[in-house]
Order: sequence, then structure tokens, then C-alpha cells
Amino acid sequence: MKALVEFRDVVFGYTAAAAVRRTRPFRLAPLSMTIEHGEVLGVIGPNSAGKTTLIRLLTRVVRPSGGEIFFDGRPLASLPAAILAREIAVVPQELPQAFPFTVEQLVLMGRYPHAPARYFESPEDRAIAHRAMEATGVLELAALPLDELSGGERQRAVFARALAQEPRLLVLDEPTSHLDLRYQAECVGLLRRLNRQHGMTVVLVAHDLNLAAEVSDRLLLLAWGQVARLGPPDEVLREDVLRDVYGCDVIVDKSPTGARPRVQIAWPG
Repeated sequence: MKALVEFRDVVFGYTAAAAVRRTRPFRLAPLSMTIEHGEVLGVIGPNSAGKTTLIRLLTRVVRPSGGEIFFDGRPLASLPAAILAREIAVVPQELPQAFPFTVEQLVLMGRYPHAPARYFESPEDRAIAHRAMEATGVLELAALPLDELSGGERQRAVFARALAQEPRLLVLDEPTSHLDLRYQAECVGLLRRLNRQHGMTVVLVAHDLNLAAEVSDRLLLLAWGQVARLGPPDEVLREDVLRDVYGCDVIVDKSPTGARPRVQIAWPG
């Protein structure tokens, strides 16, 4: 069975104009890897490691300067935009502050790729949006403007929009960064249900190494635009590997709730 996503010798570097806006030049070294059907792939690494660039390549915001990306065996570059929008949904870190829509209107935007020529939502669209809002805990907020929500509530509304797209690949960029502990736990539970019950493939970009270890089948550790390690969490989250990549001492032991590795900073005495 072919992989859902395949990177074949993918290279990317920002143009001279784009590099001017960056604090330093960045180039993604040749990257060859797969994302398998139904897996959760956690993408971790320090700032400027290439995590955001990987998302932008995967969602075709930018295109490789070398190599090729395939989605379900088809060149990603050849997919029509409407098909790409049905196949891949993204939960960004945050929405623009001035976004004059209600929660329900935002979530219904997730249905647009399924009928881009249609002006009004169908009963099916509304039912799917209702289920997405219920799953993410924002159904009672449906009529509220997004500007009246807390950061965590806005994040859950964006999550609901992505679910309403019914994608095969869900890309999450720091999905719990604005959530309190209760909703972090619910987010993890939702990811597990989507993955285990519906077979949804997930790419999770996270600074939280313990969150990534808890929910991911494999971890991709990036450093300076290169793959530092790719594999199961217990093979990637090693003290020597993390020390080399992050430049600080850490302690890695086992989570008290399971066999997953747990990372702690070794604070200076």
C-alpha cells in the first residue's frame, strides 16, 4: 500500500526577497520521507528548524525548488486547488484578529471545498458543521462573533472548521498553544478518536515534546533544515540527541501513565 504523502529529495530555500524579511537564511536540505495512511506524525525541533516550512510545502503555500511531493501517489503540484482543499485541512496557530464572522460561519467555511460553485449551505453541510462544533466543544458558541471569544475558544472553532472539511490529512500547527489544561486534554482525546475511529492521518507540529510523544506514532525531529532523527518516540527523544539539537541538558524518563518517553529540562543548579 502506497504512503499517503511522500517527499522525494525535496529541497527548498527562500528567495532573496523572502530572505530579507527573515533574521537569517534558511534552506531545507534534501528530504525523503513518507507519511503513512492513518498515522500521527509529530514534527518537532527548535525555532527555525524548518517545521513551518514543512507545513507550507505540504499545503502548497510554497513549492519545492527541487524534488517532488506526492499525495496518495499523485504529484502534489498537479492537484487542482479544490481537490487539495478537500484532502488537506490545516489548523493554524491563530486567526487574524479582525475576522468578522460567527463561530458557525467560520465552521461552515470548511464545507466550501466540497461545492465551490454553490452559494448556500445544504442541510448536510449544516449537519456536518454541527457535529464538528459538538466534537470540539464550541456548539454553544455557534452564534457568537469570533472577536468575543478567548484565544482557546477561537482555537477550538478553527479546529471545528478543519473537521468540517472532512479531510484525509489534518495538519495541526501548535494546536494546544492557547488552550488551558482541560481543553489540552480534550484536544488530545479528540485527536486520538479521529485517528483510531476514523483513520484520519495527522501531522502535528509541536514545541511540546511530551504532547508530541504522547499522541504520535513517529516523530520527525528537524534541526537547521535537516532531519536529525525520524522514528518512534522512544528512538527520537533521547537525551544525547535532544542535547545536540536544543543545546541544553534534558532528562528523559518514562511517563507515569504509560511507556511513552517524558522530557524534562535539567535546570542549572
